[in-house]
Amino acid sequence: MRTLPLILAVMAMAAPALAVDAPKQETPIAFDVSFVSHVEAGVAEQDVYVKRGASRGKVYRPGPDHTDPDAPLFTAAEPQPHDPGNPAAVGPFKKGTKLDLTLGKWLGASGSGHYHVEDGEGHLTVAFKGLVPNGVYTLWHFFMANGETDPFIGTFDLPVGALDGSQSVFVADADGSATFKQSFDTALQLSGEQLTAGLAVNWHSDGKTYGVAPGAFGHNAHIQLFTALPQRPDL
Repeated sequence: MRTLPLILAVMAMAAPALAVDAPKQETPIAFDVSFVSHVEAGVAEQDVYVKRGASRGKVYRPGPDHTDPDAPLFTAAEPQPHDPGNPAAVGPFKKGTKLDLTLGKWLGASGSGHYHVEDGEGHLTVAFKGLVPNGVYTLWHFFMANGETDPFIGTFDLPVGALDGSQSVFVADADGSATFKQSFDTALQLSGEQLTAGLAVNWHSDGKTYGVAPGAFGHNAHIQLFTALPQRPDL
């Protein structure tokens, strides 16, 4: 049974409505953002993996029913496509590198902030805590088809801000805290009739960023948090 509608519902709840000022001709675009993990959205984590039982050389995506906080995390030996709405797509996968992280630490991350548009420019400020200490991150603007597709057709991912990825990079401090604050010449595209837009926080376990590409999901790129963006005010 697919659970993509649940993901979309949770994302919609996390994305507050646009601020409205009736006397003006145009609706001002301003809203708060709050990030959640995949487990908080009711599905399996997509890009970090745990061992189960005595299985050797194999790892699995941890879901809401497999959240041992002390479980060590691993990468997958090969990149793995996302399939969050499919409860069966949890593995096993060939085990990759052991990460210096536990599942509890991974799921302890959070982030919240504010976005607004002024004179056509987008302005985003988000405070994160509980990230990977000294971790290298990028922030991504993703688009996902509304409704359920089988198989899942994936997301279209763009770096936030400049298309070369230069504005999307940030680094957590030794305590796992970070502030992302950027202004963009072009405002973020919001959700529409056919696509849900959102933001995703991508940790690079190899310490490298890849410009216009997020990296190899599950192998060296790991989405830790995400949020939906509200619908365009003309909808």
